[in-house]
Amino acid sequence: MQVTNETSPRPEVAQAFFGDADHGPMVMVNLLKFKDKATYPDGRDPELSGRDAYNRYGAAVVACLEKVGGRVIYSGPVSGMLLGQVEEPWDAVALAYYPSPLAMLQMVALPEYQAIEIHRYAGLAGQLNIRTKAQP
Repeated sequence: MQVTNETSPRPEVAQAFFGDADHGPMVMVNLLKFKDKATYPDGRDPELSGRDAYNRYGAAVVACLEKVGGRVIYSGPVSGMLLGQVEEPWDAVALAYYPSPLAMLQMVALPEYQAIEIHRYAGLAGQLNIRTKAQP
């Protein structure tokens, strides 16, 4: 199995994901890999860790999720693996509930989301986003 962490979806992948006929509730599994040091476009906070930059995003994204009917289910560091092998494990896992893929699109369009996204990009080396069906 080949694994590729990314920070943004490719346009064709996003189109297929959001164009899918299944528009029900979903839980996004986020497998996160942080940069050693945050990299802001304006050069601010050069000693800040990638994890700390992402934590700025994580703290603020809660309100954005709530505005679209979503919520954080879980967020925490990876502390070990029992099954499987990867060259480099992820640093953290976050589970986010969305009432629909449309709600996710609405969230990322919010001005307050766009204002905090800089911390996400500053802190992330890459991630995997895995959509799962939310159980009623």
